[in-house]
Amino acid sequence: MIYLGIGSNLPSSFGNRFVNINLAISFLKEKNINLVKKSSFYETFSFPNKDDPKFINIVVSVETSLTPENLMTTLISIEEKLERKRLKKNDPRTCDIDIIDYNEEIINFKLNNFELKIPHQSVSSRNFVLYPLKEICHNWTHPVTKKSIDVLIENLKTTNNEITKLSQNDINSHVK
Repeated sequence: MIYLGIGSNLPSSFGNRFVNINLAISFLKEKNINLVKKSSFYETFSFPNKDDPKFINIVVSVETSLTPENLMTTLISIEEKLERKRLKKNDPRTCDIDIIDYNEEIINFKLNNFELKIPHQSVSSRNFVLYPLKEICHNWTHPVTKKSIDVLIENLKTTNNEITKLSQNDINSHVK
C-alpha cells in the first residue's frame, strides 16, 4: 500500500486549509490515483516555528500504477496547482504532500535537485504522520527500522508534541 501525508497551514485562493486538503485529494483522483482510506483531520503546531499558523494534516492510503518518481512529480504538480511556493524550508504552505511509504519499499532518488527517500526520512518523529497513519493502518511497520507504529508513537518526544484529532464540529466551525 502507498501512504501519503497531506498538510496545509495557509489558505489558498481556493479556500482554507480543509479546502486545500480536500482539493488535493480530488486532484489525486483526477490523476488516476485511487483513494483507499483517509484518516481524520489532525491539527498541530507548525514545526520548527510554533508562531507560524497551525497545520491541518491527514494521511491517505492510495493505489496507483505510477512509479515513485512519477508519483512524486504528480504530487509536486498538485502542490503547485494549490499555490504552494517553495521559498524557504519549513515555510508555511498551502499544501504539502509527502510519500510516507511506497509498498514497503526502501527507495532513494533525486528529483529536481531534491534528494528523496521513501519511507520519508522523518516519519518516525512526526506525530502528525504517525497518529493519522495508525488510524488507517493500525499494524503499519516502518520498512527500514522494522518498528511497529505503536513503538514509534511511544518513542515520540513528549515536548512540542501536541496534536488534536478534529471532530466534525471543529471542522464545521473552521469551514464556515
